[in-house]
Amino acid sequence: MRQNPARRTALLDAAIDVLAREGSRGLTLRAVDARAGVPVGTSSNYFRNRDELLLQLMRRTNERIAPDPEQVADVMRAEPSTDLVALLLRQVHERMEADRAGYLAMLELRLEGTRRPELGRELTKNRAEVLEESVRFHLDARLPGDRADVVLLYLAMSGMILDDLTVPEVLAPYAGDDLIGELARRLLPKGVA
Repeated sequence: MRQNPARRTALLDAAIDVLAREGSRGLTLRAVDARAGVPVGTSSNYFRNRDELLLQLMRRTNERIAPDPEQVADVMRAEPSTDLVALLLRQVHERMEADRAGYLAMLELRLEGTRRPELGRELTKNRAEVLEESVRFHLDARLPGDRADVVLLYLAMSGMILDDLTVPEVLAPYAGDDLIGELARRLLPKGVA
């Protein structure tokens, strides 16, 4: 297997584009090569097979949609409040909108994980870690709410983002920022600004 990290990342990004546009059935090593504009067979030098590609795609989509640590640190200078939680949720939504292909690829990976047990196990482990990290971050930052509140926010935001990026007309009559603010106000404990 080749070890050129920049080339591997470029191939994974091309695979994310293919997965987002064509779905799982369209994801082949040849399609990745074509999207990346590299000679046929290049991807097979980096990924032993499609299963390995899918596992690495899971990791790459996580990298692409992860928050910028400096931006988080800057935002977290504010006092813990419901408004701060709403701001953090808006930033999650903005990241998903900014990398629509990455988010749609993750959805395709989740669907593929229902058919491929090994991928399903890895995705389950990964998503559970992401959720637990979100809970830990929230509680350590002393943001309003408890573990259950964070899980409810996660579920609500997941649904909102899913609709917004797949059937945007459903939410078109509503202002997304307002919905997120209202979500935080209604789900989190009262008496916190």
